[in-house]
Amino acid sequence: MRYNNILEAIGNTPLIRLNKITQGLRGTFYAKMEAMNPGLSAKDRIAIHMIDKAEKEERLKPGGTIIEATSGNTGFSIAMISAIRGYRCILTVTSKISQEKINLLKAMGARVILCPKSVEPDDPRSYYQRAIQFSKEIPNSLYLNQNFNYDNVEAHYMSTGPEIWKQTEGKITHLLCSTGTGGTLSGTAKYLKEQNPDIQVIAIDAYGSVLKKYYDTGIYDPNEIYSYRIEGTGKNIIPDNVRFEYIDRYVKVTDKHSAFKARRLAKQEGLLVGYSSGAVMQGLFEIRRDLKKDDLAVLIFADHGSRYLGKIFNDEWMEEQGFLYGSSNYKYMLRWRKFLRSI
Repeated sequence: MRYNNILEAIGNTPLIRLNKITQGLRGTFYAKMEAMNPGLSAKDRIAIHMIDKAEKEERLKPGGTIIEATSGNTGFSIAMISAIRGYRCILTVTSKISQEKINLLKAMGARVILCPKSVEPDDPRSYYQRAIQFSKEIPNSLYLNQNFNYDNVEAHYMSTGPEIWKQTEGKITHLLCSTGTGGTLSGTAKYLKEQNPDIQVIAIDAYGSVLKKYYDTGIYDPNEIYSYRIEGTGKNIIPDNVRFEYIDRYVKVTDKHSAFKARRLAKQEGLLVGYSSGAVMQGLFEIRRDLKKDDLAVLIFADHGSRYLGKIFNDEWMEEQGFLYGSSNYKYMLRWRKFLRSI
């Protein structure tokens, strides 16, 4: 195919069947490979949609500055679009973000502001508040605010949902998706449930996030919040774009299990995907007892594993987190180190 620029290649990502990693599970399983967007993540969809609408409504004018608080992927997509359309780009990120992501953002011409990861959302140092402050100080700027901008949900309602429905010929029974801003899950689920309300939507959350507790009880509990390592999954706020009415079940997953599932996807399926994709894969195993042989589940894999080479695909980082102790990988590494010291 021939495109006028890279932005025209956004969307229409493939479904790829999972074979080895799902052996022993009842059902058929496909990964929606959002890493095959040009910006290597699902966030291309929301970035182009939000910016297109802002331009149309003249909230974003030529030569302006786009500002966003991001875990990295939305920021990369915004930076990519800014480079093509001539905007300045300022991105606030938390210190949890991988160095690979920071380097990628800078490579696309973005100004990156690093903020502490363990502060309250309304703390002036938080990446949310820094983004708001920049938008107030910089003339002709726009804070896209992906957590509370409904265009985020709309982007997936108009693209991801219809793609999955068509690709599965309407046979999908389960959708599994990580929840961060909520846009991917909510927009996709809204469309799919309009086609078939019996489709089960499984939302994936991280330990250390408030989302599952809020879904279960309606209570925002700050005691649920603590530092965790998964990027792009979970929140310490309740974004407007997490539309709980489209969710049938919330599942929490651990940092360690999610990391190892991402590594297994690479080694068993040849799919180099990111941390949140490992979380979604682990989420499937959490519900495995409820699956039936005729089920067809689609797992949304949000981004590419190349953004985590210094983390979950790095044995030293995994060892530092205490993830490798007692594992076969760790025992192999100890034997290898002993051999190297002997020569």
